[in-house]
Amino acid sequence: MNHVPDLRLSLRSAAPVNPGGAFVLYWMTAARRVTWNFALQRAVAWARDLRKPLLLLESLPSGLPWDSDRLHKFILDGMADTARRLKGKPVRYWPHVGGAPGEVEDLASALAGRAAVVVTDGFPCFVWPRLVVGVAARSAVRLEEVDSGGLLPILAADRVFPTAFGFRAFLQRHLPAYLGDVPAADPLERVRLPALRSLPRDLARRWPRASVALLRGEARALASLPIDHGVGPAPVRGGTAAAEAALTRFVDERLADYAARRSHPDDDATSGLSPYLHFGHISVHQVFAAVMTQCGWTADRFAPSGRGKREGWWGTDASTEALLDELVTWRELGYIFCARREDYDRYDSLPAWARRTLDAHRRDKRPYLYSRGDLEAARTHDRLWNAAQTQLVREGRLHNTLRMLWGKKVLEWSASPEEALDTLIDLNNKYALDGRNPNSYTGVCWVLGRHDRAWGPERPVFGTVRYMSSASTARKVRVKRYLATYAPDA
Repeated sequence: MNHVPDLRLSLRSAAPVNPGGAFVLYWMTAARRVTWNFALQRAVAWARDLRKPLLLLESLPSGLPWDSDRLHKFILDGMADTARRLKGKPVRYWPHVGGAPGEVEDLASALAGRAAVVVTDGFPCFVWPRLVVGVAARSAVRLEEVDSGGLLPILAADRVFPTAFGFRAFLQRHLPAYLGDVPAADPLERVRLPALRSLPRDLARRWPRASVALLRGEARALASLPIDHGVGPAPVRGGTAAAEAALTRFVDERLADYAARRSHPDDDATSGLSPYLHFGHISVHQVFAAVMTQCGWTADRFAPSGRGKREGWWGTDASTEALLDELVTWRELGYIFCARREDYDRYDSLPAWARRTLDAHRRDKRPYLYSRGDLEAARTHDRLWNAAQTQLVREGRLHNTLRMLWGKKVLEWSASPEEALDTLIDLNNKYALDGRNPNSYTGVCWVLGRHDRAWGPERPVFGTVRYMSSASTARKVRVKRYLATYAPDA
């Protein structure tokens, strides 16, 4: 069997493998790609060993919180991409879009009942942990969950880390042991498996494959789904092809001066990879490989001190170090937190010091109070904030620097910190292509003190939670063109 590191495997159903099963089932939910994918690699290995066909079920539920034309269109772009890439491959592909609550779990459970073994993706937040547990409870065969999410297996972390500094020190000590464990770039290369000539007819009648119109993301097809049609598609395409094009563009055109330009909204010099990483259209291992190849890095240049310092431990240039701190340290910090804390999206999950100081200033007079409707419509007195909110609604993204300011102002303009957290989660998950993700919850909760420390001086509303202002932000970073684009009439 092709090796997948043990720390990336979690047994969700300990039932035995069924040698009489008709196929090996790979239930794709988070790693929505057929490249650089540990879970697909594991499913292929099972199919080879058992001499069974491989059935790949890619599920897209409908009617979940914040489901919309925007999010569905982006995911469907990826499903269409996967369908094209699997033509001529020894895999039967079943793209399924649920039209009612429970359909995804029911189909996965029905297929598990006819499978020899089931492999699925690990994802530590939103609905997926619950759905996997539910299907596993109904499964009469072995069900394995595979972690393809980060360079560090989630199970390699022995605790939740309160700060990025502490997690970085852990990475510096432990990550080198895992850098050699890389998924196959093409798990289906030169693979020969028995053919599954057709889908189970009774199940295919009850839960048909997604139509061509739906895979194209056509408006009339999306209109039939129980999702929010008021949030339209974003002006970027989803899928692995688009993700790889964005990666190539970033590495070739933006990486060299990323450290100098990333903070300036006018430069728009970020990678643009966050939504593709969120939906699994590209692997962090593939991004890491491309970036490190570009800068000529080899493992012998890795020189971690174990002291948690941000710069210098990768042995690369400043721009690559800056990217890796976001791609590895901050991103995987959030994945580990969500995997270990079921309350990752609740106010009580904030550190005690932050809750104490916010509570001490709960009754402070707010300089402005805005309703959620006013915030959503970008109707505030603050031109820079309005521009950031407009970009979020229009494009499904926020510039990294302004995402922090955007959150801090919502905290300042809300009647309570709990209300601020609810508003931030709702607006982010409703409009951002990378919402409903551990990294998004990290960013939103950072606004209220998660993974941060106390800052002086103590201020109204914020207490010792880090403060930001639009005026100081506009002095530090270039925003003239950004404002002209997203708030031209102010």
